[in-house]
Amino acid sequence: MLGLIALITTFIVSWVSYGAARRFVRERLRYVEAALTPMAAIIAGVLAIVIASPVVAILHVIPLLGALVGGGTALVFGLSVGFGVNAGAKDVKNGYVIGPGT
Repeated sequence: MLGLIALITTFIVSWVSYGAARRFVRERLRYVEAALTPMAAIIAGVLAIVIASPVVAILHVIPLLGALVGGGTALVFGLSVGFGVNAGAKDVKNGYVIGPGT
C-alpha cells in the first residue's frame, strides 16, 4: 500500500513540475532566445535533479516522508522539468498563446 502511495506521489510531482516548467517558459521566457534552445531543457533538467537530490535526502529524516520520496522521485522530477521546458519552447516557437481565462 505504501508503494502505491509513493508511486502516486511521484506521479503528482512529475505532473505539477512538467506543467509549471512548460507554463513558465511559455509565459515568462517567451522573449529569451537562450531559453528556447534544446540545451536549455537539458540544463534545466540536470539542475532540477541536482537541487532535488539534497531535498529528498533531508526528507528522509522525517519517517513517513522518507518512505514516500526517494532518488527515483528526484530523477522523475528532473526529467519532467526538462520535458516541460522543451514543450514550453515548442509552444513559443509554434505560436501557441494561452492567456488568462483560456
